Amino acid sequence: MACLKTSVIRKLDSGHCSVIPSYVSSDGLWPQRLAYKHCASVSSAQQCKFISVIYPTHPLFRRHSSWRVLAAPISLDEEPSSLSEGENFDGTSEIVSKDASEMLLPQKLKSDELKSLLSDAERQKLTRKLSEANQYNRFLKRQSQIKEDALVKFKSELAVLELELQALVGLAEEVANSGVQLGSRKINGKYIQSHLLSRLEAVHEKVKEQIKDVDLLKFEEITLFWIGMAESVQVMGSFDGWTQGEEMSPEYSGDYARFSTTLKLRPGRYEIKFLVNGEWQLSPELPTVGEGMMQNNLLVVE
Repeated sequence: MACLKTSVIRKLDSGHCSVIPSYVSSDGLWPQRLAYKHCASVSSAQQCKFISVIYPTHPLFRRHSSWRVLAAPISLDEEPSSLSEGENFDGTSEIVSKDASEMLLPQKLKSDELKSLLSDAERQKLTRKLSEANQYNRFLKRQSQIKEDALVKFKSELAVLELELQALVGLAEEVANSGVQLGSRKINGKYIQSHLLSRLEAVHEKVKEQIKDVDLLKFEEITLFWIGMAESVQVMGSFDGWTQGEEMSPEYSGDYARFSTTLKLRPGRYEIKFLVNGEWQLSPELPTVGEGMMQNNLLVVE
């Protein structure tokens, strides 16, 4: 567009139109200034007036719907409007900048959306921690099973050794009771036959004690019951640090249900409690320890 034709320009007697290149603004616009010159003779002196219009040449803002057309009457006898070119351009730039910011900048998050994002982040963090805890718990269970298998193997080997020692003790006792031969030497005041018998008996007793210690480390299968109407029953306790517990399977019979589960526990004393439909309850069939909120059922494994 070389010249901007308006009704005001057509009314001028003689005028010239020229395009004055302007700077590139920070918003990426290429405004051009269109200047009009009009000269007239008034009181033997030639007076000239310049009319300038600034318009953008960027193709985006040519099609923008928010552009406004501003018009003002122009007369040769009147002084220019108090609104300067800079102020006009600044107002236009403000409109363009506001519209562009509305298009480009994202809207601020509402408080509910921000809370939702924060809660989702916390939920993901807790889920990740729970997953890591479950993985570590499964790892501990596998390690416990490996040690349990090794313990069972060790107990079987001790049992075989105990039988061998028992047979040797019987033979030594038979030799000692057969009589002392001439020339037999003594050890600690005892004949060698009697000394051998006493040593074998001592070793036999130690092996039997070790077998008892292994039995204390061995898991025992304990069956627990809960009787009543419920949708879900879970037994929690000190046997796993009150972490996961064990789900109990229901067996319906008439007007009530019988929930049961089997725990593998080592000999000892354990505190347990039943989680029935999300509420803590005690079993009347087991003894209790503690008071108030700290009251639990006592489970003794021998």
